[in-house]
Amino acid sequence: MPAPDPAVDAYLDGLGGPRADAARTLRRLCLEELDGFTEGMAYGMPGYRRGPEADGEIAFADQKQHLSFYVLRTDVMAAHLDRLGGLGLGKGCVRYRRADQLDEDVIRSILRMTAATSGAVC
Repeated sequence: MPAPDPAVDAYLDGLGGPRADAARTLRRLCLEELDGFTEGMAYGMPGYRRGPEADGEIAFADQKQHLSFYVLRTDVMAAHLDRLGGLGLGKGCVRYRRADQLDEDVIRSILRMTAATSGAVC
């Protein structure tokens, strides 16, 4: 389990609105599932990487209109496309407009596959 980063605590403490709890849920799931990863802030959002010099593989951010969940491994994203129907998708990004769209089982599957394998980061 990654050690919680105080900068991520501060980021989450600054969130308001209906998606704040969903952002906290994403963090909890990342901490539970991404064993061997490091938590930290990058590009103004919480992110998870395998080490201080590695590329980030998972990140999330509360945006104006949605909560973005960045899955930066192309193989992981491709393997879960069929389970992400009805959500806004971009290259390596899942957009949740409402907190109730967050499916913890799908998120856990994405995080577990990310932790268990290595692949190209987009």
